[in-house]
Amino acid sequence: MAETLLDQAREVLAIEAQALGTLSGSLDQNFVDAVDIISKMKSKAGNRGRLIIAGIGKSGHVARKIAATMASTWTPAYFVHPGEASHGDMGMIAEDDIVLMLSNSGENAELSDLIHYTRRYDIPLIAMTSNPESFLATHSDIVLLLPKLEEACPNNLAPTTSTTMMIALGDALAVTLLKQMGLTADQFRKFHPGGKLGQQLLTVTDLMHGVDALPLVGLDTTMDKAILEMTEKNMGAVIIVDDNKALKGIITDGDLKRHMSADLLQKSVTDIMSTSPMTVARSALAVEAMNIMTKTPGRYLTSLIVVDDQGAFCGMIRLQDCLQAGVA
Repeated sequence: MAETLLDQAREVLAIEAQALGTLSGSLDQNFVDAVDIISKMKSKAGNRGRLIIAGIGKSGHVARKIAATMASTWTPAYFVHPGEASHGDMGMIAEDDIVLMLSNSGENAELSDLIHYTRRYDIPLIAMTSNPESFLATHSDIVLLLPKLEEACPNNLAPTTSTTMMIALGDALAVTLLKQMGLTADQFRKFHPGGKLGQQLLTVTDLMHGVDALPLVGLDTTMDKAILEMTEKNMGAVIIVDDNKALKGIITDGDLKRHMSADLLQKSVTDIMSTSPMTVARSALAVEAMNIMTKTPGRYLTSLIVVDDQGAFCGMIRLQDCLQAGVA
């Protein structure tokens, strides 16, 4: 019985996977035109217009998802329900916007008012449908044609294969647009400040301690004074610098344990310090710093020296800071 159920599930996945392959092979100049018009949309005031995504039923649910993906990848977008648009929400759509409308059949009566609105005000309309002869397709500026394939549903009724292709084609649009605009990880993080994704996109700069907040001592300092400075700043390390605050070395809690002796306090910091501490660029992701600290073979570090683009000492990041921020 269990194997039968698994076979049925695998059959559905195989059907949909094959459909995605067919969809990939069917992409043509219309996809290029859609990316081009969306990436260039500008308002008369010089600001970007918005991508309005609409659909009914299961296509409406997919449209909401595509709108969310677009908005999170720097293409201003939101979902408009065609039925609500007929009762006042049409005013949410401006002439600088572009409408992307999803309908497998392209013949939903609820879409007609919104289609007519785009034609009346010369608002570009992109259709995502499997019916090139439909009312939606014939009244659109660009048609993203889905291959006409059977649904994974045994009765060929429940939207399954068709909605999977819609989601995938929406993702293809969003990611292609993202690449066209050169969205960086730092810019992407601005749209995802919370949750696990936001934590993964934190940079070293976000979590590091600047030079002024660090325990710093000179090259002529004895260990008793260095330990006092380390204790007062409570950073788990003391950093040795020259008169220009250029990095010369670091002494960590681990270094103290390795050099413990009766005359430790009378020794110079130059006798104890590590002169080649591991570093990380301030522009690196915090997760990269954490990986250096925890995954360097033969070493387990609790802090890293941070350097700027010229390699100059500019701060320190601690494992504790990364863990407290949820970086993992």
